[in-house]
Amino acid sequence: MALTLEQLNSATSEEALVMLDGLYEHSPWIAEAALAQRPFQSLAQLKYAMVQALAASSDQKKLDLIRAHPELAGKAMETNTLTAESTNEQSKAGLTNCTPDELAHIRQLNADYQARFGFPPVLAVRGPRGLGLPKAEIIATFERRLHNHPAFERDEALRNIHRIAEIRLNDKFGYEPALGNDVWDWQEKLAQHSDEGYAEKGQLTVTYLTDAHRACAQRISHWMRESGFDEVEIDAVGNVVGRYHGATPDSKYLLTGSHYDTVRNGGKYDGRLGIFVPMACVRELHRAGKRLPFGIEVVGFAEEEGQRYKATFLGSGALIGHFDQNWLGQKDEDGITMREAMQHAGLCIDDIPKIQRDATKYLGFIEVHIEQGPVLNELDIPLGIVTSINGSSRYVCEMIGMASHAGTTPMDRRRDAACGVAELMLYAEKRAAQDGDSVATVGMLEVPSGSINVVPGRCKFSLDMRAPTNAQRDAMVSDILAELAAIAERRGLRVTSELTMQAAAAPSAPEWQQRWEKAVAAQGVPLFRMPSGAGHDAMKLHEVMPQAMLFVRGINSGISHNPLESSTSDDMQLSIDAFTHIIQQLEKEAA
Repeated sequence: MALTLEQLNSATSEEALVMLDGLYEHSPWIAEAALAQRPFQSLAQLKYAMVQALAASSDQKKLDLIRAHPELAGKAMETNTLTAESTNEQSKAGLTNCTPDELAHIRQLNADYQARFGFPPVLAVRGPRGLGLPKAEIIATFERRLHNHPAFERDEALRNIHRIAEIRLNDKFGYEPALGNDVWDWQEKLAQHSDEGYAEKGQLTVTYLTDAHRACAQRISHWMRESGFDEVEIDAVGNVVGRYHGATPDSKYLLTGSHYDTVRNGGKYDGRLGIFVPMACVRELHRAGKRLPFGIEVVGFAEEEGQRYKATFLGSGALIGHFDQNWLGQKDEDGITMREAMQHAGLCIDDIPKIQRDATKYLGFIEVHIEQGPVLNELDIPLGIVTSINGSSRYVCEMIGMASHAGTTPMDRRRDAACGVAELMLYAEKRAAQDGDSVATVGMLEVPSGSINVVPGRCKFSLDMRAPTNAQRDAMVSDILAELAAIAERRGLRVTSELTMQAAAAPSAPEWQQRWEKAVAAQGVPLFRMPSGAGHDAMKLHEVMPQAMLFVRGINSGISHNPLESSTSDDMQLSIDAFTHIIQQLEKEAA
């Protein structure tokens, strides 16, 4: 029979410890320490209490916990000495039914891993959805993790242990993140569509108005209709728009959503999570026959990434009247203009101005998004409240020196363009770190016509600089460009620089950020405020209405724009519950 929080909160210490037995392998002390924080208002709060208990322990205790875990498909499985929980988990992942070759490979990985790190490999083999990872994914994961730094791998093992405990806790309490599972499934199904040339490689790529992109739009619109939206359309730029009407015809709308295009060989959750979370909330309202004093408009933005055409934020920009007609003449790598692509997709270009929104008819814009970074993952916190979307400045530059013979040119007489850029890169790294939350990146670096035995005479490079406020960004940009000029002068080099993009910071509207904070607090998880280093559709909507964002923790170090991008259905459920709480707040405010 499933446990309840009421039972746990009212039980004696001894009874409560028995209830939580087996969550952490042979380590009841974690649950014992967490129980000191009773009463718990949610399972999420209990989970985080156990995270805190482990974090406060010694390094030796953490290492002992890792070593208490059995090897995957190891001797304990062979001798039937696994705990019942481990047996269940390894069975769900198919590890109790390996072929001789698979078994040999896994055991060799176990041996190699143990030799490198001094503890067994630990992986939450039931996976982000709780159903069990494929054996091929388990093997690939450990092949990859064998190359990690030992300190990082120790922490990654502990994060997986927390995930194992989370799934075991769910089982004990009969808890299933049902809506989180649905959102996870929608994203998996949508990822079946990928552009030609990438689909054949098993890679996810969906760029603007390709066949895969249009198939995604149709799939999203179909799910919106199934979920109970009153109106669903694909607009003049390819945005998928679903409207769930308010209680009265003059009701304002809460605007939300994110993008469904991807980078090349990207992940399944970037952008798309922000479409499906509110879609799940609308579906529940429809099932309950409930109308609100406001409507909900969910937009799957057609383009945010700028992969096929140089028109980043095309989808959300069109909603605020920022569609540049000059974009229509841009050509993709196959020579197809945007105008031709839009006509082929059946979009009505003349209607683009008509989709501009009247901001007075909206309460504001909120967006749920996977974090796309390691911060929440490293802190073991499931949700993050975005304080601001960083302002950014991008430059393409060239350092020009003198190409000369690598063997005959003395070191003190060189005009090495690459060394000048290398010096700048180290300065940019140091300068950005001074602020704590600024970032600076040289992402492109090229020595044209370079040769192994020639001192580089030219070096082309990019500069990407971001900070939570425009003033902070501008100060950093000024310092880095001044240092660039000083390096060139000191080394006898010449430099050119061109500003290619500048985006203003988009601080969250205080009243909307506070709503997110109340919603997260209601889930029993800690409040963690953070800036967003990445750009989002919310940046565009920020120009005409208040906006605020919620981040959802990613696993695999929070990596994004990468096939390893992932999150758990438990964390997705928490974001759905937080979104629902905002709806409830707005309903009370309107009463």
